[in-house]
Amino acid sequence: MIKSFSHVVVDGSNLATEGRTEPSLKQLNDAVLAFIKEFPGTKVTVVVDATFGHRIDRRERAEFDEAINNNELVAPPAGAVGRGDGFVLTIAEKVKASVLSNDSYQEFHDQYKWLFDEGRLIGGKPVPNVGWVFIQRLPVRKQAGRETAATLRRAKSVRAPMKPMPVPKSPPPSSRPTSGATKSQNQSSKPTVVEKVVHKPTHKAAHKQAHKQSHTPQQKVLNKPAQKPLPKLNDVTPFLNFVEKNPIGAKLRGVVDSYASHGVYVKVGEISGYLAMRLMANPVPRSAREHVKLGTTLSLVVVGYTPSRRSVELAVAGMESLVLVKQTAKSSAQSSAQSAARGTKASAPRTQQTKKAKRRARHGKPVAKKSAPNKKR
Repeated sequence: MIKSFSHVVVDGSNLATEGRTEPSLKQLNDAVLAFIKEFPGTKVTVVVDATFGHRIDRRERAEFDEAINNNELVAPPAGAVGRGDGFVLTIAEKVKASVLSNDSYQEFHDQYKWLFDEGRLIGGKPVPNVGWVFIQRLPVRKQAGRETAATLRRAKSVRAPMKPMPVPKSPPPSSRPTSGATKSQNQSSKPTVVEKVVHKPTHKAAHKQAHKQSHTPQQKVLNKPAQKPLPKLNDVTPFLNFVEKNPIGAKLRGVVDSYASHGVYVKVGEISGYLAMRLMANPVPRSAREHVKLGTTLSLVVVGYTPSRRSVELAVAGMESLVLVKQTAKSSAQSSAQSAARGTKASAPRTQQTKKAKRRARHGKPVAKKSAPNKKR
């Protein structure tokens, strides 16, 4: 027989997931109502972890938000150490309350020794055709040299980013050298993962496929280079409006939005423009991350457009001359080349006539003169 309790802190995430893979707000509500009915007059505080609202069914989220707003459910603050479990035990210790949960909190045994006191930990399970049944329990002690799954999961999430990448002790199977004709024949006869076909090919198709595989290096197929990520594209309408209002040379201000391989993307209203490192400063910075920070506002100049990618090329104010001068020189060189080409075509017929006259004079032949056409009277 369980004695009465003055205050109980409910581990809501634990009870809502009892016997399930995902938490259920309805199951948690049934458990709390059954506990209040069995132990009337008990103060109940229900705590859920920060991800509870994202893991429950979508149809229960509106009810969950209402319960949070009415303080019927409590979630730990962002970044809380120990997440929901640590918050449950902190509240229970502060008000000397019991804990309703099926968890043993093995990673907190050294910090909260009162978990082993009688009546401080209660378990509960839904029994078919009976309802929720609650019983006093003692936490399972952690065995020496063994860690719980929750402890390992938390330790992995904390330590994993700080560990270096493991160095492979041997090359991958596809790159190991083979010796002897027998090994090479055996390897060529065994299909690789890439060469497996789901459907059964016909005789001619199989013959062609075998011929093609024998002449295709497996290493090249397996080590196919990854495709480069495409640049950011702007929407058509905002891009056209931006081009109309901002000709090349227009000055504006933008906020650094994200980093690229050789520069940064800058947000100018609804448009995302590209600022290359060579147009950030002189001398060129070694890294965009070292030179500018995300969220920094820069004074910029439009130096070009790429309509096929709906891209806007930008330069820091004062650096636009590196691009605009080159564009001016390139356009003048192109116009000079076109003028020279037109002059060459115009003088070509006269040059041919002069060469023909010199050739006839060298052989002692009179130069034929074109006579004017007779006018009809």
